[in-house]
Amino acid sequence: MTAWIEMLSVLNMSNEATALSWVLAAKNPQSLAAFYAKALGSSYRSGLSDKHWLVSLPSGGTLQVYCPSSQRPWPIRGAAMAPCLQRTGNDTAEAELGRWIKQLESLGARRREPSRLESFGAECWMEDPEGQPFLTLVLQQGSLDS
Repeated sequence: MTAWIEMLSVLNMSNEATALSWVLAAKNPQSLAAFYAKALGSSYRSGLSDKHWLVSLPSGGTLQVYCPSSQRPWPIRGAAMAPCLQRTGNDTAEAELGRWIKQLESLGARRREPSRLESFGAECWMEDPEGQPFLTLVLQQGSLDS
């Protein structure tokens, strides 16, 4: 329960704080979240939609298990897990993400694909300076309530 409360705090933080969690693509995210929760002796809960589940990690933090959109290519086998850098925006999620992407690019990151506006906020898959993928996510205020 503590990790879930921490996740809610992370999701409601100001745009100046950035949280790190892990995202894992799954064909059946609820079943996979249940598997990891049982394997870790932890708990899991629904996230932003019926295709998004949150697993509390025993040492703190969260594993976000999601089903990618059918309009997007499935992650390459063995590359379905990536870090997720996440903020809650005070401005529009899209504008906030655009500014953040520019900051990350100035540090050597590159966009893997164009940013996307979703019902819960805005996201963009990027690569770090060594070419490893990571997700940048700006949640809209109150997106957990919807």
